[in-house]
Parts: sequence; C-alpha cells; structure tokens
Amino acid sequence: MQTKPFRIGTRGSPLALAQTHETRDRLAAAHGLPPEMFEIVILSTKGDRITDRSLSEIGGKGLFTEELEQQLLSGELDFAVHSSKDMPTKLPDGLFLSAFLPREDIRDAFVGRTAQKLLDLPRGATVGSSSLRRQALIRRLRPDINVITYRGQVETRLRKLAEGQVDGTLLAYAGLKRLGMTDVPTELLDPEEFPPAPAQGAICIESRIGDTRVNTLLAAIDDPRTHEAVACERGFLATLDGSCRTPIAGHAQSDGTHIRFAGMILTPDGATCHRIAIEGKAAEATELGRKAGEDIRAKAGPGFFSSWM
Repeated sequence: MQTKPFRIGTRGSPLALAQTHETRDRLAAAHGLPPEMFEIVILSTKGDRITDRSLSEIGGKGLFTEELEQQLLSGELDFAVHSSKDMPTKLPDGLFLSAFLPREDIRDAFVGRTAQKLLDLPRGATVGSSSLRRQALIRRLRPDINVITYRGQVETRLRKLAEGQVDGTLLAYAGLKRLGMTDVPTELLDPEEFPPAPAQGAICIESRIGDTRVNTLLAAIDDPRTHEAVACERGFLATLDGSCRTPIAGHAQSDGTHIRFAGMILTPDGATCHRIAIEGKAAEATELGRKAGEDIRAKAGPGFFSSWM
C-alpha cells in the first residue's frame, strides 16, 4: 500500500502545469486516490531559462528534459510529464515513455495581428516562430514573409505579438485548448498544407524501466491509439535524426489494428520538400515509422540533407 505521495516532475510553465494536473486527475480517478497522493514537483530546465536563442543553437529538445530526467534516475521523482514533441528520440539509459494521454487536436494555430489568416498577411510582414518546421512551412507558402526566431512561453509570445513585435505567430492548438485559450487563434491551419510536428498534441509520461509499481499505476491511463501513433512518428524522427535542427513533420493515426502515417521533410528555406505516406499494422508502429524515414531519405537523396547541417 502506497503511503507517501507519488512525486510527479514537471516544468513550471502554465501549459506544463495544466498537462500535469490533467495527468494527476486522470490517475486519481483511475485508481480512486485523492489528489493529495500525487505531489507535483516543479523544476526549471535549461530550455526554460535560455530564451534569447533558438533551441538549435543551444542544444535541441533535451534542454527541456535533462533536469527532470536526472531526478527520475536518482529516484527523487517517480515519473515526469512532458509534451511529447519536446522529447528527444534517444532517452537516457533506464528511462522510457511509459504512457500517453488521449491526444488533443494536432493542428497549428495562426494568431494574426495585421491579418486573420497567414496567407492574407501583407508582403514583407514579420512572423515569429521558434520551430524550424513552422519557419520552413511558412517560407514554403509565403516566401515573401520575414520569419524570425521567437521563443518563450505561450503568454510571452502573445504579449510580444500584442506589443507589435511581429505581425503573427504560430502555436500548437492543443496547448491553447489545454490553457482554455480557444478564442486566441485567428486561423486553424489545414494539416495537409501545414502538417504538424511529430507527437504534437500528445502528453507523455516518462518513468524508469523496471519500476513495476509506478509503471502499473501509469498503465491505467495509457491511451493505446495515441501510444501507437506517437511510436510511429518517433520512429520516423529517429531514422532522420530529428531534432530542433531539422524541419520535419509527421502525423500517424491508429485505429488499434491499422495505422496510417504521412510525413514531410523540408529544406530550412522551404523551397524543397518531400512527402511520404505509408500504412501497416498498428502493432508494428515504430518499425513502420522507421521504414517511412528510410523511404523518404532515399527519395530525397543525400544532397537534400546537406542543408540541415
């Protein structure tokens, strides 16, 4: 019988806390436990502290997870809650992604100040985004637009927009929904034209391999279809060495038996892109994603990837 609270690690942003509270509430409901049996432990990560440079300049996605993972490995935390798209494809030895909550909307949201829609922005307008995928997709659709690196929490980016630093920005609609900010977007982008980041909209839980007590607890809230879809998308990323240095999009959908995946890779200037579509058994989700990565790499040819270096 568990007598002391489970310790849940999280970053301290409003979005991270909203995701952690959702995880805690689902666990409490699934196991008939009071919320007090889950202690939320807030840690500051390097990615949170350094906001004046792009992630590609300071080390990539692991900057949002390192401090949490250190305490997971030391046993100070029982598990940690993350945005799945922030997770590196290679995790520290001894840790794994043990559960995924049901996925939210995967679309990107445009928030415009001088125009309601991305394509309606005036020539030479400035759009801010920290994502190389979003930057490349914007340039692909509107090569005349000035795209700048623009980091910070959701609230910070919206404040900069209101101050007139940019004419528009893009955010994950899933995050805005979790923050109760569904009135903020001026346009929801078509995922066919503006495909999402792999794992966008999915909350994941990271825990220790072999920790039967904790992993049994977490299994009760794992959503199998989200788990399969994200496994496929992460397989695609891993094959392409995906990080915050590379413009990669991908989205998988599983019905529990069958899985369909569509992916895209772009040059950073958006001028060249390649697409891939593949389907297969949901039980082979990771392998399917890896095959999609291998196929699109062969399709693009070695010269394509030189622009990623």
